[in-house]
Amino acid sequence: TDCLGLVPRIVDELSKLNEDPRVRGVYLHLAPALLTGRVISTLAPEKDVDGRFRAGEPRVFCPGIEHLCGPTGVSSEGQTVVLVGADGAVKVALRCLMERRGVVTLNGHKSSESLQEQVCVCVCVCVPYPDSSVPPALTPSPDPYSAVLCVPLSPWSSSDIQISRAQTPKSVQQLAQEIGLLPGELEPYGRNKAKVRLSLLERLQAQPDGNLVLVAGITPTPLGEGKSTVTIGLVQALSAHLKLNSFACLRQPSQGPTFGVKGGAAGGGYAQVIPMEEFNLHLTGDIHAITAANNLVAAAIDARMLHEATQSDKALFNRLVPSVNGVRKFSPIQISRLRRLGLSTTEPASLTAEEVRAFVRLDLDPSKLTWQRVVDTNDRFLRKITVGQASTEKGHSRETGFDIAVASEIMAILALADGLGDMRVRLARMVVGTSRSGQPITAEDLGVSGALAVLMKDAIKPTLMQTLEGTPVFVHAGPFANIAHGNSSVLADKLALKLVGRDGFVVTEAGFGADIGMEKFFSIKCRASGLRPSAVVLVATVRALKMHGGGPNVSAGSPLPREYIDENLSLVTGGCHSNLRKQIEIAHLFGVPVVVALNVFKTDTAAEIALVCRLALECGARAAVPCHHWALGGRGSVELARAVKEASAAPSHFQFLYETEMPIVEKIRTIAQKVYGADDIALSPQAEAEIQTYEQQGYRSLPICMAKTHLSLSHMPDKKGAPTGFTLPIRTVRASIGAGFIYPLVGTMSTMPGLPTRPCFYDIDLDPVTEEITGLF
Repeated sequence: TDCLGLVPRIVDELSKLNEDPRVRGVYLHLAPALLTGRVISTLAPEKDVDGRFRAGEPRVFCPGIEHLCGPTGVSSEGQTVVLVGADGAVKVALRCLMERRGVVTLNGHKSSESLQEQVCVCVCVCVPYPDSSVPPALTPSPDPYSAVLCVPLSPWSSSDIQISRAQTPKSVQQLAQEIGLLPGELEPYGRNKAKVRLSLLERLQAQPDGNLVLVAGITPTPLGEGKSTVTIGLVQALSAHLKLNSFACLRQPSQGPTFGVKGGAAGGGYAQVIPMEEFNLHLTGDIHAITAANNLVAAAIDARMLHEATQSDKALFNRLVPSVNGVRKFSPIQISRLRRLGLSTTEPASLTAEEVRAFVRLDLDPSKLTWQRVVDTNDRFLRKITVGQASTEKGHSRETGFDIAVASEIMAILALADGLGDMRVRLARMVVGTSRSGQPITAEDLGVSGALAVLMKDAIKPTLMQTLEGTPVFVHAGPFANIAHGNSSVLADKLALKLVGRDGFVVTEAGFGADIGMEKFFSIKCRASGLRPSAVVLVATVRALKMHGGGPNVSAGSPLPREYIDENLSLVTGGCHSNLRKQIEIAHLFGVPVVVALNVFKTDTAAEIALVCRLALECGARAAVPCHHWALGGRGSVELARAVKEASAAPSHFQFLYETEMPIVEKIRTIAQKVYGADDIALSPQAEAEIQTYEQQGYRSLPICMAKTHLSLSHMPDKKGAPTGFTLPIRTVRASIGAGFIYPLVGTMSTMPGLPTRPCFYDIDLDPVTEEITGLF
């Protein structure tokens, strides 16, 4: 009965193979129960490799094989074909037919290196069951059936985007059906992605949650550590190879790094979210919705300040509460404003002159505005601007600036809200500035919070996508970890935990190093949501450990120094004893077991890999395993998946780093000393005044979200390893009241990145005929 449930998936995949011009023949290698009439009749006769199912048409060599060696296939004597994975009757048939045509056939091996050494015009691949050793890049889908594919040799040397395109994703409707969604819970955006409605949470409220696993990393370097790739490889291993329900929860990439210095963020190699172009470009428009909502607030602030400065109380009141057919009436959001002022009336005519003045005048202090405009582009020249220079603004100009869109408080709210109602409440209580009398002014006071909820009503739904091996992924929210809290949404995690069930796994990624993304996941996201992780996967690379162990600096576009190419056990040891040890210790502050995932690169030697795994255990990791998901997909992370499963089964001792009732300064100091390793903190006079204001306004009990460089445990980007003996400077402090945290800016940290001399966009282009994107990653 379970087998028969695969038939629709097989039929769907066969239909794709029928239409794919790259596929010259298909051989059905299925369990007898799956060889139904529907399956057999779906396969196109011209692609049927053995023809054994077609009554009255017995043959040894089918049209599919003959087509392979015909005019559009391999036809010239002396040419070479490599057979990979072919066995038994299929292998004999292929070799006999090809050799009759004068074609030389070679047996291929599982490794890409061995294939690259053989000069040939074609690779003929017989893809067996998922637990075989054939490279996963050639598997048309994770479904357990076989096909003969004729593919070029390039997949083993392709770019990430070419690997992504070589795989045809399942329709999102099929994926949704596989993970247990009802048709009414899905809102498709084309064929490959869909929003998932939050009503799913209510339907599955009695379903037990699965295990939550957090992927973090050591302090990143320009060489790249591959947290997203590890996350995807791990879920591919859990689902496709260990047969456990699993979900990946990732953030939506910002256009800033996509066109700036980093490029795409869909993973890499054979551990990717696909289609990677859609993942990296716009997706379902959530960041655009955040930009629109954020800038609506900014426009409302400046417009309100202008109107208050140029109109009398009476004129303001008449315009804010206009007479319609002779009747004045407060809107619901204006009644909310009256309640905040302590006024119980709902009749405009009943307000005294003093009450009218209090109602119409927010009296924002221009020097204490905390809200900035945003754009999702790295644009350094918007860090400080002057607005209001047109004559129509009557001289009401002021200095302000832009943040990158993913640093908007609205992005943080999207990531932390647990439903549409909660998001509406959080949007309403966002503080945009302070009045001249010292009162916080909110988005609700501006009258804009309802409109913000309308702009964000679709963005709050997570987006469903899939990995190369067809395992499900939620993509939602995208706050940076160095200038925000750096985690995907609470809703994505909660929905995924219900869908995987008690024995399943949800793997969610935190941004940058454990000192930033992981600390904020525990201190902010876990507090807001009640989520509790069962294990932490700490990603490291030999190359990054060498840099933290004293290796030379690297720069984009320059040749890699020999230290990162040749074996150097001394540098590896230094990196393990400094940065890796410290990041493991940070996880232990929260009582969570750590599994170190060593993301293996081709320059790593066996001795270096063994050394990292041994020293990681000595530094307190529960397990440490090398991972080969980039080259092998999920099959390359099976050992990691087993280690994560064992760590998740261990008793949990999760705890918070600090109590929220501590003074704001003491919470900042606790993070600086216990997490970063600082001796103390140094507050600027501005930061001291801001903290005093927030405590007076009643915001003392909020957790802390540090804005700090991701390139060092300290505030100094060039200080690698585990720096000590430094004082952490706090330049200014902001309050994200709607999101629910205090937001100190450390040192010279900027909330608007800049473009490098040679941005990624130099390599990105579009073919106007095929509409294919090149150079994205």
